Amino acid sequence: MTVIHIPGSKSVTARALFLAAAAEGTTTLLRPLVSDDTEGFAEGLAALGYAVRRESDTGETGETGDAADAWHIQGRPAGPGADSADVYCRDGATTARFLPTLAAAGHGTYRFDASAQMRRRPLGPLTTALRDLGVDLRHGGQEGHHPVDVHAHGVKGGAITLDAGQSSQYLTALLMLGPLTAEGLDITVTDLVSEPYVEITLAMMRSFGAEIRQEGRTYRVAPTGYRALTYGIEPDASTASYFFAAAALEPGRSVTVPGLGTGALQGDLGFVDVLRRMGADVEITDAGTTVRSTGTLRGLTVNMRDISDTMPTLAAIAPFADGPVRIEDVANTRVKECDRLDACAENLRRLGITVHTGPDWIEIHPGTPTGPVEIATHGDHRIVMSFAVTALRTPGITFDDPGCVKKTFPDFHRVFDTFVHS
Repeated sequence: MTVIHIPGSKSVTARALFLAAAAEGTTTLLRPLVSDDTEGFAEGLAALGYAVRRESDTGETGETGDAADAWHIQGRPAGPGADSADVYCRDGATTARFLPTLAAAGHGTYRFDASAQMRRRPLGPLTTALRDLGVDLRHGGQEGHHPVDVHAHGVKGGAITLDAGQSSQYLTALLMLGPLTAEGLDITVTDLVSEPYVEITLAMMRSFGAEIRQEGRTYRVAPTGYRALTYGIEPDASTASYFFAAAALEPGRSVTVPGLGTGALQGDLGFVDVLRRMGADVEITDAGTTVRSTGTLRGLTVNMRDISDTMPTLAAIAPFADGPVRIEDVANTRVKECDRLDACAENLRRLGITVHTGPDWIEIHPGTPTGPVEIATHGDHRIVMSFAVTALRTPGITFDDPGCVKKTFPDFHRVFDTFVHS
């Protein structure tokens, strides 16, 4: 059995950075993810005037560094310390959606921009909701997309309606804003995708002292503010999916991911239930999760609306199943770093696999992928990491942009190679 230590969760790290910045006191984050996305978030906080100090495993501290075991964030409940700032959000959707919302609670003028990839991704439902709350917010280019200027003067609060059918991050950003408003916030949701990510948000907000009640589709957030604490970041369940999939694919192989077990916050751990349905042996304990190959992968039809970040992982091993694999209700994967549904179909077809797609589904038929093929990554880290699993059984797979894994797992290729040869 191979034990793999997965880096910290991107989703949890981003939320923790927001909550720490908003809290009264200094928060210590243990084992945060250090990647392009989280580096960008931390740099954004610094640009806004929040103090972020990193402590490495050698005990050295500093403003920046390649690795860190702990990040210390001095909270500012009243909002950013800077009265004006230009913030570049890189490719990070959490950075690009959470930081303008955090800044709105303060007082000042803040401009947010992002990469060309992130500029293409939608922001409209969130910025509409912020405007409904009285935030002076203006788009510098295409309406509903970055860049965006926030002329902040605090947020009174009130009741709003939100469509979170494209991204649960819109709801998460507004929920985390709620305790910073003067009167609290009631959010009624008309549609919601990736609901387990909202459960992460609620659990973490409560850890930082927030009070939230859910009544049907309405979330009622009290104006409590937040309290600083020491918070441990659990391993990233989406990243773990590649190792779980590899273990299920390769006869005689097994993998254990410690720290990601029955108490995990992340819904993407539900990917192992999909592998169990396909025939893998799965064991989840308080200490971690183990997946073992049984030598069989069965075809299935599965709704992945709530764990859509692992859709490419399943698509990458689907050709090796004994029947078709149909993945449904994943329309939101079309507005991620790339159109992931089409990207998976494109690359599988180039490998000689029969694939059918629709607006929100993909069906992959059994076959033997054949190389050599260069995978078109579209700059998407999840396409690279997913098809690295396909490459276990397909000689000749290469990637046009292997380095884009820096977004969430800069050391992926080395760690995966070590796992493969263990």
